[in-house]
Amino acid sequence: MKALPATLIAVALVLALPGVAVKTKQPAQAAGVVLSGQRPPGLTETDPVVTVQRVCTGCHNDRARRGNLSLEDFDVMAAARHGETAEKMIRKLRAGMMPPPGTRPPTPEAIQALVETLEHQLDEVARLSPNPGGRTFQRLNRSEYSLAIKDLLALDVEAADWLPLDQFSANFDNIADAQTLSPMLLESYLNAASAISRLAMGERRGPAVDHTYSNSEYVSQHPWDHVEGAPYGTRGGIVVDHVFPADAEYVFSLTFTSGANTRIEDVDVSIDGKRVALLHYNTDRRVGADGRGGVPTETLPIFVPAGQHRLAVAFIRRADGPYEDLIRPHDWSFAGGGSGGSGVTTLPHVRDVVVSGPYNVRGLSETPSRRRIFTCRPTGAEEARPCAREIIDRLGRAAYRRALTEQDRDGLMSFYEEGAEKGGFEIGVRTALEAMLASPHFVLRLEREPVDAPDQGYRVSDVGLASRLSFFLWGTPPDEELQTLADEGRLSPEELERQALRMLADTRAEALGTRFAAQWFRLQDMDKVRPDPNFYPNYDENLAEAMRQETELFFADLVQRNRSLLDLYRADYTFVNERLARHYGIPGVAGRQFRRVAYPDDSRRGVLGHGSILVLTSLANRTSPVLRGKWVMEVLLGTPPPPPPPDVPTLEDTEGTLDGRSLTTRERMELHRSNPSCSSCHRLIDPIGLALDNFDVTAQWRRRENGAPLDTRGEFYDGTPVSTPRELVDALLARPIPLVRTFTENLLAFAVGRRVEYFDQPSVRAIARAAEANDYRMASFVLGVVGSDAFQRKRGQ
Repeated sequence: MKALPATLIAVALVLALPGVAVKTKQPAQAAGVVLSGQRPPGLTETDPVVTVQRVCTGCHNDRARRGNLSLEDFDVMAAARHGETAEKMIRKLRAGMMPPPGTRPPTPEAIQALVETLEHQLDEVARLSPNPGGRTFQRLNRSEYSLAIKDLLALDVEAADWLPLDQFSANFDNIADAQTLSPMLLESYLNAASAISRLAMGERRGPAVDHTYSNSEYVSQHPWDHVEGAPYGTRGGIVVDHVFPADAEYVFSLTFTSGANTRIEDVDVSIDGKRVALLHYNTDRRVGADGRGGVPTETLPIFVPAGQHRLAVAFIRRADGPYEDLIRPHDWSFAGGGSGGSGVTTLPHVRDVVVSGPYNVRGLSETPSRRRIFTCRPTGAEEARPCAREIIDRLGRAAYRRALTEQDRDGLMSFYEEGAEKGGFEIGVRTALEAMLASPHFVLRLEREPVDAPDQGYRVSDVGLASRLSFFLWGTPPDEELQTLADEGRLSPEELERQALRMLADTRAEALGTRFAAQWFRLQDMDKVRPDPNFYPNYDENLAEAMRQETELFFADLVQRNRSLLDLYRADYTFVNERLARHYGIPGVAGRQFRRVAYPDDSRRGVLGHGSILVLTSLANRTSPVLRGKWVMEVLLGTPPPPPPPDVPTLEDTEGTLDGRSLTTRERMELHRSNPSCSSCHRLIDPIGLALDNFDVTAQWRRRENGAPLDTRGEFYDGTPVSTPRELVDALLARPIPLVRTFTENLLAFAVGRRVEYFDQPSVRAIARAAEANDYRMASFVLGVVGSDAFQRKRGQ
């Protein structure tokens, strides 16, 4: 006989409980209400049943089906039977978006009674019959792969050199259902394993090859722009971590891009901070017809020991002040049309650096990677195999994130023996290492399922939990302490919490800023916006990177200092360096290092004042209140507006003039919104975006647009007047529940590597309630996620 669904079992259990009360504003009415579908007599105007039937079904009925939803058959007193629909109702009601503006709403008491009734019934079913959800295996994405290699082999690699782009799902690149495996991807992992094993081991007999490193044309290389890692006193250039395969000679070839009338520039070539060459670049020699020399310059052969070294090629900075240009359509790079034209006086930029070699190989030095691999050395043939076994045991445990089985060990040793037969001990170890990196046990985050796993779920093994916790908080495989606890089966719920607190205190928890927050906020979308240099000449990729780093540091600081989540929205401080502070108009900041500073006024607050958010929600030549309002609704409130109806004219189609001037963005929006099919959504979106319209495309404060004063007045969808970023933040914080729950949903999805479903919402509410009791401290959310059934348990496949 087929097992009954867990939800039906839970309903039956609730029916068996005497007097299960629903928490509403009407305790006398609610007492004794259960999930039976029976409506108690004596309903009042504030009763949830009345609210749904008299208010909600006015739009959500079988005929109108507004939002593609009908509630005619929805039974409030049996909400668990309609769990997905009930959760949609809760989300809209908590955000204050239902009933929609323009309709006669029920009393606040009636709305509160309805939403609390729905939540209580769903939470009670989840308590009695929890559904932890399930997912397929995860694989290491680009970021996780790079960090795993660094942990294992002390080698910094760019996984993008081999692996294709990761697919995003539910905001993140680690969601299992989007991590499909294809023949091309499998080949990419095999190629990466082959290349990385050679990089780590080095090659005495490797061929001479050319490696090219290129600069983006959007990167500024002017006197005020110093590349991190280059020697002090330099400007621009390229800094890369290059792996030199052997102790040998290498040649460095440089290609430049420059404007006319530039004379001699000195170029510093350094390795690990030590100058190895000083080149003199003169644009008078071999200048092209367009004035952009593109002159290649080449060093003499330079001896470099094997291993990964930091290579820096940068110009000697001759002055810090401004310099005179003949023509300045923009003053930062060649981004206007991809090049500076003839007559544009710009300083030369490093375009490419080519590393050629090795030549005249002399040997193979000990490198950090080789020291990590070779913890023993055989002195005779009889010691080779035991030494190889010791190396494989240690590296295999770290690579597979668990102790090796005898079958694992035998398989890897067979690869060692095959390689050793062809090339000796080191080739044998390299072959085993390559097999290790190509193994599914390294590439995939596999979690063993117990035999006859129960339908209601099972606790993930300690080894699986260790990986979940480490990739969640650090983006890396477990460290030695965590791995040892997992191997010994000592990761109890209490120990898991202790480990989470330990890991939060570690600097590696900054990954929550660079990984979780960056993807939740969609910072990768900054790369899609290239502000027009004719209107915004001071914007470049250097400034964009500073904006991105500001947001990542800000979030990481909230985690490190265990601040309240609400500071994400209301903070009166941020993190800037001199370039970004000058862009924002914040005085008193000097130097390239980021530091915490207080905002000089209340025009900026929290993350909504960050340039990263304001740029990614703009267009190249104008702001977009629609994109900004949509971002707030989707990312912060978790209530994305519906897609626009077909054949609706775009905002650009409403271009025109008024009194001889171009229309402002607001005026175009009002014309656009006059279309009845657009107004219902835009009345929600536009006031949010307009409140941020004092920030231009590059997040600088402005008061006029197209010569006309900005008008940012509007009404939040609950009727609250908003016209400034500060008023918008206050309106959002007046309803903290949607903000808190949306953050919790995203944190849970990132932690468990799957989408948060409707049956996860009781867990989301429980985590948020527990965090509220602790002033919404960041650690409370992390511990809530780690302690949840969704994190620690899993439903059988």
